[in-house]
Amino acid sequence: MTLPPAVSGARPLLGHTWEFLRDPGELVRRGHAEHGRMFSVRLPGGPGVVLLGQDNAKFFHAESDALRLSIREAYRFLRHMFGGNTFWLAEHREYLRQRAVLVPQFTRGRIARQVEEMDRRTNALIDSLPDVGTVELTDLLGPLVIEIATSLFLGGDAASRFRGLLTEFRAFADGMDPLLPGWVPAPHLLRSHRARDRLRRITSTLVTERRAIPAEEPDFLEVMANTALRDDLLVDLVVMLVWVGHETTTGHLCWALIDLLRHPHELARVHDDAFLGRALRESERLHPVTAFLARVATVDIPHETCVIPRGATVMLHPGVSHRDAAVFGDPGEYRPDRFLTEPASALQTFGGGIHRCLGEHFAHSEMKVVITRLVERLEMRLLDPDPVAVRGHRSNWPRRPCRVAYAKRLPRFSPT
Repeated sequence: MTLPPAVSGARPLLGHTWEFLRDPGELVRRGHAEHGRMFSVRLPGGPGVVLLGQDNAKFFHAESDALRLSIREAYRFLRHMFGGNTFWLAEHREYLRQRAVLVPQFTRGRIARQVEEMDRRTNALIDSLPDVGTVELTDLLGPLVIEIATSLFLGGDAASRFRGLLTEFRAFADGMDPLLPGWVPAPHLLRSHRARDRLRRITSTLVTERRAIPAEEPDFLEVMANTALRDDLLVDLVVMLVWVGHETTTGHLCWALIDLLRHPHELARVHDDAFLGRALRESERLHPVTAFLARVATVDIPHETCVIPRGATVMLHPGVSHRDAAVFGDPGEYRPDRFLTEPASALQTFGGGIHRCLGEHFAHSEMKVVITRLVERLEMRLLDPDPVAVRGHRSNWPRRPCRVAYAKRLPRFSPT
């Protein structure tokens, strides 16, 4: 038994590194065409193994739960952003302890009580817009997602007290570099470190204030401030939650609105909550914001006719798996109602097993509120009709320009 077959195109010394960083989707599509649902790539430090399809995803999550595939080792390159003991960067027992602290904060009942604040923030954004205009979609939705997250995670006045949080989080995201070590004084890493330090100071100030003056009704920040977590860990954990939520929700929300604007007959159905849930799943299928889910093998793992060697980076690629014609009929078509009969469980973006995203229901509730209000209060038209995802290894947001022209709808008055 041997390593899975290698995709073509490896360069001397560099292997597939340059293509993996520049255009990973093309690399994976070529590997799929050459070798099917399992193949290897040459990366710095050792081989990478790409797994595609629903059965391989189940294997991936089962091996992760069994600790034969390590999420901690796969994301070591993020330690300079969060420290080495934060959530999935921590040793497994510590990760489970932190997860147990967070789980009660993401129950459906708690999220339902947060919908009013999501709605208020969305309406306030719409109120602030001129009656007619053109907006870059990420410039419209990115600040809103950050404002909702900071309001609900850091307290209602956090966004107003600390201006420029979106800029800070975007600079912080520059630290997502799987190739360069965090100590390298590269400009993008230095920007990320400066933003990290400012975000830590802001969050630490809020925690200290909340402990001194509790809220009338305990919120997320107060609950977290009074846990047994060390202060430095608590601060990094809160920053991680806000950042991850912003990165993934902004991209998903942009693509969901783009898809609906490109299909007006579906846009007219957004007030049906069940339909809107299916539309969000369909945009997740067609435009998964997460490029890869990654783990590192802690032992040699036999799989089918091959062996995944210890130390190999093992990856799922939702972008290719979500277009598997054996699972999804007409996989290139936008058809939200496919999920009346086709399995939403085949979607990979939110992970699985013990690492399934805690914020999945929060993100879906937020996106439903934002899309419903935007469609209700604005007439919108997509000016750049064929947006594509940004290239590279970061979150797959739509590439600029991705502009929307809008006009406010006249308010509806109830008869007196």
